Amino acid sequence: MRIVINGWFWEQPGTGSGQYLAGLAGWLPAVAAGHEFILVRHASLPARLVSAGAHGEPPIRVVSARTPFDRLSRNLAKLWFEQVTFPLACRRWQAGVAFVPYWAPPWWCPCPIVVTIHDIIPLILPLYRGGLLPRAYTWLVAHTARRAHAILADSAASRRDIIAHLRVSPERVHTVPLGLNPTLRPVTDPAELARVQARYGLPAEPFLLYLGGFDARKNVLRLIEAFARLTQAMGPRVRLVIAGHLPQRDTPFAPDPRPLVHRLGLDELVHFIGWVEEEDKPALYTLARAALFISEYEGFGLPLLEAMACGCPTLAAKP
Repeated sequence: MRIVINGWFWEQPGTGSGQYLAGLAGWLPAVAAGHEFILVRHASLPARLVSAGAHGEPPIRVVSARTPFDRLSRNLAKLWFEQVTFPLACRRWQAGVAFVPYWAPPWWCPCPIVVTIHDIIPLILPLYRGGLLPRAYTWLVAHTARRAHAILADSAASRRDIIAHLRVSPERVHTVPLGLNPTLRPVTDPAELARVQARYGLPAEPFLLYLGGFDARKNVLRLIEAFARLTQAMGPRVRLVIAGHLPQRDTPFAPDPRPLVHRLGLDELVHFIGWVEEEDKPALYTLARAALFISEYEGFGLPLLEAMACGCPTLAAKP
């Protein structure tokens, strides 16, 4: 059977959906032998084959497609790609199944649709509902998701929320937990640990680690406040390392943590190291005394699993 995949997030490692898609591309040929996979990406680059098979299976073919809005609006281009370009590509390639690896199935498609819904944050948290256009988009994908032949959820908690809020029958929602990059394991090579420590300017003192996003539900400000109380009670015995792309602007949706660090007098104890490359994560987790992840809501919470795979103790918020 030919399976055509929505590849909007292809080669976007800075997003969770991009990492999810990249992982699928590596393993789908191994777990679904005998099927043909075509990934439709939004780009003008030439079509190509991806050496994606985890065990030498035939690679996934990647094809490119444009939209009429490519030079006008990223949001309109994305909507057109999801609702028009992708289903037309499914018809062109005579797909047996259309697979959308994030919450955006098309209204119409010539074949059955399988969609992965990682979370339904806009329906759970009011801050994430946005204005009129984001709410209209959420309404659209909520209704198209109800028409999907099958829905994949990252966790039992996500499955429960999907069933409750989207009002879909439980037998159509399947829990498929996320997996890990096999490179995520404890690092024992001192040279590799020293390389990563030098590259990111990590403190010589023991440190706690936060690696993730900065939108409000991640609770980074609350994490910093808790760290301040810890240092007041114990003294400056540990440092806090915060990794990830910092917000470009300080907004209620994505508050910049640096002003709070300065107000609390923690400039010498909190280290912002920016984006961390995938190949450096194992050493970073190995060096940390503990990984902190106190998000208000997650569909899965992959950083916790990544840290544990590297032997790093984790501290999470109680839901």
